[in-house]
Amino acid sequence: MEHLKPTPPNSSPLTPLGFLDRAATVYGDTPSIIYNTTTYTWSQTHRRCLQLASALSSLHIRRGHVVSVIAPNIPPMYELHFAVPFTGAILNNINTRLDARTVSVILRHAESKLVFVDVASRDLILEAISLFPSPQHQRPILILIEDNTVQSLTASSTVDFQDTYEGLISKGDSNFKWIRPNSEWDPMILNYTSGTTSSPKGVVHSHRGTFIITVDSLIDWSVPKQPVYLWTLPMFHANGWSYPWGIAAVGGTNICFRKIDVETVFDLINRHGVTHMCGAPVVLNMLTNSPENKPLEKPVQILTAGAPPPSAVLFRTESLGFVVSHGYGLTETGGLVVSCAWKGKWNKLPATERAQLKARQGVRTVGMTEIDVVGPTSESVKHDGKTLGEVVMKGGCVMLGYLKDPEGTSSCLKNGWFYTGDVGVMHEDGYLEIRDRSKDVIISGGENLSSVEVESVLYGHPAVNEAAVVARPDEFWGETPCAFVSLRKKTTEKEIMEYCKRNMPRYMVPKTVVFKEELPKTSTGKIQKFVLRQIAKEMGPIDHNSRM
Repeated sequence: MEHLKPTPPNSSPLTPLGFLDRAATVYGDTPSIIYNTTTYTWSQTHRRCLQLASALSSLHIRRGHVVSVIAPNIPPMYELHFAVPFTGAILNNINTRLDARTVSVILRHAESKLVFVDVASRDLILEAISLFPSPQHQRPILILIEDNTVQSLTASSTVDFQDTYEGLISKGDSNFKWIRPNSEWDPMILNYTSGTTSSPKGVVHSHRGTFIITVDSLIDWSVPKQPVYLWTLPMFHANGWSYPWGIAAVGGTNICFRKIDVETVFDLINRHGVTHMCGAPVVLNMLTNSPENKPLEKPVQILTAGAPPPSAVLFRTESLGFVVSHGYGLTETGGLVVSCAWKGKWNKLPATERAQLKARQGVRTVGMTEIDVVGPTSESVKHDGKTLGEVVMKGGCVMLGYLKDPEGTSSCLKNGWFYTGDVGVMHEDGYLEIRDRSKDVIISGGENLSSVEVESVLYGHPAVNEAAVVARPDEFWGETPCAFVSLRKKTTEKEIMEYCKRNMPRYMVPKTVVFKEELPKTSTGKIQKFVLRQIAKEMGPIDHNSRM
């Protein structure tokens, strides 16, 4: 068989972009996107993406160029997941809640040739562009995404924009032949990490990796044909965990909306018969804590990831009628690559035990090659649910690397593995549980404390809305847990500490409790622990002598 080699018919580059061609053929007259009173079919979405790609090509956007977009979950944001790479260019989504300085850094680092700007982000982008050094950095072309649901701009406020989104589409050719990748390893996506570490990095994904994570995600979540998908997860967060391409593959309907609030979410679920949605644990917490929530008329599948979810939050979410699936992934994997694969026998357990099991991250998805937890010398840790180690993985959807950062790339892609920087344990049954980011582990008197474990207990307190635990300097112990808490109802620091003493080992009990109206978060709902660590540091070390 030595003469049987790859040939053009059997080695076409893998890419998820062809999913839209197929959707237009199979599901052409069914809804693809619904936004307020606007509805598009898959045939219309296909045509609009081709026209947009054609117009971009006429603006000299070419293979390898970076095109950025800053917008919420509206139809253009969805369409650009196809239209930009249709030109051979690389799509860069920018989150809408970054400050102008950070956006400016991203645009310059990515060398963006063109930026699509939602009308609500116009001032942000113009300020970011104004921070470019001149004349060293060429300004990108700006295209305005108009929206009649947002306050209109005066004519003078649009002079910085070369065209509008719909204006570009009207100039394009619907018979445009989209540009296929020369190699499946060609870059397709550039995402910047969410900034929980305060230093975003540019993560580059290939057509091949994006195809693999998209198909893998559909299989693992058992997504059927023609689901109704509600976009509660920002598409700028790891490309919505690959579901812009995935929903096209199964001919689903994308329900788009600008901003999450509980009343709107429940209204859209009931109005459109939503079957699937995704969101970070903060979204689940918001849905379950709101006085506007109510039991669902029909079950809705909800996939959560992005931070270890407290079991108490999972329990409350399922009590409303949501069917919660839990997974784990990173910007560097393009989506979720570990999921808490459910076993039928667990259904016989009490609800609280089921929630505790579901809070674990789980096992590798079918598209991943291997997942492990390793110690300091890269040896596998004991499968005892106690021994901490770093989570490592390998598989086809792992990033190509960090843009313009060979040192950062080589520091995490080494020894045949991707080193995630997350700390976890492996249970006896082979299920992974994330305990912390490596920098969030608190070392108190030589003991390694998992902030996630302490947070999980805090979420069980009836007065706690949100909780985050970081290290505070301690003159005797080195570090001790400091809890930042937002409340659902009134309580005291003493009561919180007493509750912790009843529910966890004494050495894990927070020595400091700080009440805040709201905890600082990234645009994707992750609590910004680096901000809280700085606050704890500025509080100064605990002086045990002063307490005597």
